[in-house]
Amino acid sequence: MAVQQRLESLDALRGLDLFFLVGLEGVLHPLSRAVEAPWFKSFMWNFTHVEWEGFSPWDLVMPLFLFMAGVSIPFALGRSKGAADNTPVYRRIGRRFVLLWLFGMMCQGNLLGLDPSHLYLYSNTLQTIAVGYVIAALLFLHTSWKTQTGIALALLLAYWAALEGISVDGFGGGDYTPDGNLAEWVDRTVLGRFRDGATVDASGAVVFAPWYRYTWLLSSGNFGVTVLSGCLAGQLLRHPSVPPVRKAVLLLLIGAALVAAGWLWHLELPVIKKLWTSSMVLVSSGYCFLLMGLSYYWIDCRRHRKGLGWLKVYGMNSITAYMLASCVSFSSVSRSLLYGFEQYTGSFYPVLIAAANSLLLFGLLYVLYRNKLFLKV
Repeated sequence: MAVQQRLESLDALRGLDLFFLVGLEGVLHPLSRAVEAPWFKSFMWNFTHVEWEGFSPWDLVMPLFLFMAGVSIPFALGRSKGAADNTPVYRRIGRRFVLLWLFGMMCQGNLLGLDPSHLYLYSNTLQTIAVGYVIAALLFLHTSWKTQTGIALALLLAYWAALEGISVDGFGGGDYTPDGNLAEWVDRTVLGRFRDGATVDASGAVVFAPWYRYTWLLSSGNFGVTVLSGCLAGQLLRHPSVPPVRKAVLLLLIGAALVAAGWLWHLELPVIKKLWTSSMVLVSSGYCFLLMGLSYYWIDCRRHRKGLGWLKVYGMNSITAYMLASCVSFSSVSRSLLYGFEQYTGSFYPVLIAAANSLLLFGLLYVLYRNKLFLKV
């Protein structure tokens, strides 16, 4: 079978990820509060981030987004690999980095607030994709997959070594608590007032929000590894001499091995998504390989595509979907149109509004999809 330049399975998997993020999760939480059933609250663990150590299905949403950005790299940049002049592709990579960074600041960095006192620099999934994409794209263009694998392992080990071996101002030295890890110190020291949640008190001192525990700067290398893991999967999927079913089997085997290695490493290095620890990278990338393998086998190998077209509405405009959900208040429209139902729906009124928000977003994405209008960066 000829190698497809656009994987149907990738669009579908990306669409599923975005559907959970911008379509379903926002409905389930108010539904859980309205139902007030113990079994439903237990089920909602699947849609809730783990507070610190451990990993829930909802913790996979962000790594999967990064992983799929990596899968697309060999298909998007494959013709540029080994080119005599890479200036055009460097410009393309640089433009993508800048746009994703600005979009991230719009979504979560409060750029649209027009208030410098609440401007945050590095705080969003799109920015992790920007950083990871640059690392993975440059390595793809200039190194072999074996070298990429070696560099990925080196980055994972280097991050672990830093968290274990560096101690400064009471942070680090193998401390993996929210208040004592090295990555926390780096973000506080370098980003300072521009760290998400940080404010400045009357005396001019920076006050860090006690509820904010995500780290970004020291974790950036591991963001690159997550995207690079997707890039390695993409290179396998693009390989012309490997039969399609064998590709699916290899993806599944690699995924299982990574998951096992990650949880084994967890015995020494905790799986902590907010720190993006190296063990978490292995665990999450392993799950991503498994999902990619299943999706590829079912959709591209077995060609079971009936009933999955709606996922492409999300998947082919994923950045648009993410930005609209983050920046636009669809509830203003929903409440304006459906306010009369509040007296009849009671505690289920927030569920109705959330469902209407999801439908409005999907409708807008569907119009863009039907008119072949896609945001590309």
